[in-house]
Amino acid sequence: MSKHSHDSIVPFEGSEQSKKDQVASMFDQIAFRYDFMNRFLSGGIDVYWRKRAIKELVEIKPRQVLDVATGTADLAITTYKYLQPDRIIGIDISEGMLQLGRQKIEKLLLNDHIALQKGDSEAINFPDNSFDAITASFGVRNFQNLEKGLGEMYRVMKPGGKLVILEFSKPRKIWFKGVYNLYMKVVAPQAGRWLTKNKDAYSYLNKSVKAFPEGETFLHILQQVGFSDTSLKRLSLGICTIYCGRKRVS
Repeated sequence: MSKHSHDSIVPFEGSEQSKKDQVASMFDQIAFRYDFMNRFLSGGIDVYWRKRAIKELVEIKPRQVLDVATGTADLAITTYKYLQPDRIIGIDISEGMLQLGRQKIEKLLLNDHIALQKGDSEAINFPDNSFDAITASFGVRNFQNLEKGLGEMYRVMKPGGKLVILEFSKPRKIWFKGVYNLYMKVVAPQAGRWLTKNKDAYSYLNKSVKAFPEGETFLHILQQVGFSDTSLKRLSLGICTIYCGRKRVS
């Protein structure tokens, strides 16, 4: 299984911890302000991105859904709101994020429909062919081994099932690139430092987005781990992309 340069981008340079442990620790540290930072840094457009991603699943009417790297469960909650599947399971390696997600789910009275559990995206604790759909928003970029994580998602998906990944990408329009780079390099880390007392997390955001194998390259990786019918849709001048794939019915 090949490694990608993105796999070695870590939140805390010089730390002896693995990327996985660093990512869990980073999200535990910023969990208390995570939702606010998402709305603040994206100007609220991340809500629209999630809705667009979930629209990709309308055609298959999934009954069992797995949300990988669920964080505070925003995508899982959006999925339930628009698709009403029988069951959504969200997994994440950060207990701090999961606690906040559980509070939101309880408040919305969705405990019977959405369950969150601590889980490693690269060793998913479910049998083969368990889910009709698998989603991930802004999470695969944090995998320690991208192909291993995607391979696990493929394994636990039912034949005919659909994958929908929402991930940051880099804009292509020249006039927008400069503004975007300044924002990611200076504004986001500074805002992170003021609002979460953690500049590392938002510097890591910039570095990990830059190193992520996006666009056609990412589709190729999806195909390598077994997905077919792969496609992508760029949103908001290319700062975010929806990737889709299917598991063949053999």
